[in-house]
Amino acid sequence: MPPANVHQFTSRPITNPWNVATAAQPSYPPPVVPSDPRISYPVIIAPQLAPQPVIVPATRRGPGRPAGTGAHQMRRRSTHAAAAVPEEVAGDKEIVTAPYQWATTSPFTVHSLSDLISKKINVISGQVQCKRCEKIVTVEYNLKEKFVEISRYIAENKEELRDRAPSLWMNPRLPTCETCETGMKPVISQKKEDINWLFLLLGQMLGCCTLEQLKYFCYKTQNHRTGAKDRVLYLTYLTLCNQLDPAGTFSR
Repeated sequence: MPPANVHQFTSRPITNPWNVATAAQPSYPPPVVPSDPRISYPVIIAPQLAPQPVIVPATRRGPGRPAGTGAHQMRRRSTHAAAAVPEEVAGDKEIVTAPYQWATTSPFTVHSLSDLISKKINVISGQVQCKRCEKIVTVEYNLKEKFVEISRYIAENKEELRDRAPSLWMNPRLPTCETCETGMKPVISQKKEDINWLFLLLGQMLGCCTLEQLKYFCYKTQNHRTGAKDRVLYLTYLTLCNQLDPAGTFSR
């Protein structure tokens, strides 16, 4: 018999007034308490996870917001920076040894008429070769007289030429060989940088150059180099005349 001072309770079933199914509660094993205090048990500490970076999607830059650093902005910046670089900085200027005393150290460029006259260079010489006997002779042209002749022809016929070389330039009048009375063609160097451009201009024999040589000249002097030979030849004449007289009316 239990003691009299101990209250006795009667177990009653727990009712669910809302008639809702009660989920089964998980059962956990009871904690293990060491029975022997002399035995030490390892303490397991849960590892701490490193914080993950938060990725924010890129949005359009509105007023007051700093400029983005995405690929699109980098492409725009690089394009603008390349366009702002002047041509002299973008690449080193090509310098060569002047092949003639009337040529400059810049390829395909001659000194101006005033500079040549101040240096007492009044005669321009070059070599021509006979087509039949292959004899080579030196021909000289008066610088000022020949240039005045060519510049006057351009000024009087510029509107009619319409950016095309006339037949006089396309089929030059060649000097005559004294031995066999045959036309003598100019001696043109295979190396384009060594071609005697001023001599060919004064003798109006630039038409003896090939289309490839004329296009390369226009390329090096930053001129449009596409089209038929008469157009490229016309540009070559105007470019050389403009080098001799930069203040003249030789622009297209």
